[in-house]
Amino acid sequence: MPWLEQKIRRYEHSRWAAEPDRRQLPFGWGLEYIGGRADEPEPRAFLNRFVEETLAGSGEWFVREAAGDYRLEDDVLTFTSAVTSPWSENNRVHAQFFPAKQSGPAVVVLAQWNAKWHEQTDVCRWLNKLGISALKLSLPYHDRRAVPGHPRADYMVGPNIGLTMQANRQAVCDAIGCVRWLEQRGYGKIGVLGTSVGSSVAFVAMAHEPAIRAGAFLHVATYVGDVTTTGLTTSHVWDVLRTKVTPEELRHFWAPISPFPYVKRLRGTGQKILAISGRYDPTFWREFSQRFFDEVRSNGVACEVLDLPCGHYSLGEAPFKWAAGGRFGRFLFQALT
Repeated sequence: MPWLEQKIRRYEHSRWAAEPDRRQLPFGWGLEYIGGRADEPEPRAFLNRFVEETLAGSGEWFVREAAGDYRLEDDVLTFTSAVTSPWSENNRVHAQFFPAKQSGPAVVVLAQWNAKWHEQTDVCRWLNKLGISALKLSLPYHDRRAVPGHPRADYMVGPNIGLTMQANRQAVCDAIGCVRWLEQRGYGKIGVLGTSVGSSVAFVAMAHEPAIRAGAFLHVATYVGDVTTTGLTTSHVWDVLRTKVTPEELRHFWAPISPFPYVKRLRGTGQKILAISGRYDPTFWREFSQRFFDEVRSNGVACEVLDLPCGHYSLGEAPFKWAAGGRFGRFLFQALT
């Protein structure tokens, strides 16, 4: 193993090991969160039907009209989520607004799993310097949307099959709700910028919202299930799931919230993609990123790729964050202005 790869992998593991409050939640089918019954006698059969129907009608599953209660106060936008979870704290969407101009280009920014309220602020200010307004969305169960007793976003990606699907659907619909608000404010050219799980959510949103003209994705993969079963940061989730489902089943069950099935929706739309990946990423494995690149290109979608010699956490450290920031800044500026 090359010395740089060894160094990066040691750093990735040390960052993962230092994360506080990581817990293992119990397994659950959670069919009640996706329109089923908690006591469904054949949960696998239900999920197989649900996945087939949802993928075929995903445009309706992810639909989001403008909210009726948008409120901007002290540059914080709030509105009611289109998807109702069991926790009221999570159903109120919060997003920080960083205006560069009163109109023109704007980007919805979606941070990584377990990001805090202040994170990705530098990204938004960098976009402002380029003349691009930014709206940073808090994902479900994060920071101001956290539920009591769960300082981490345990329900965003967890061992409850249906709840994870509901949370990711909610995130996609909330992102599209942010797009609707930006349109109302007069922003014409809109993009998305997502990191890690935020990248997955942003891509699914872009595939279902033609108003999103460009997307920059930091860390890309095929299926949420693939990442969960193999990734370092989700190993505690898979430790619970592995006793109940196979990797193939999890990939299939979570297909409706995964990027890969929706790549074909971008064909012929003119939407543009920048995908940034880490060569030594122990969470979004390189083989999944490469398969994503191949699928995008085979569908004729305009796609730029930046492959950096870093990992998942280390993409946010110098010098890799400078390379990534320069590239996505230039990409979004050219695509939206």
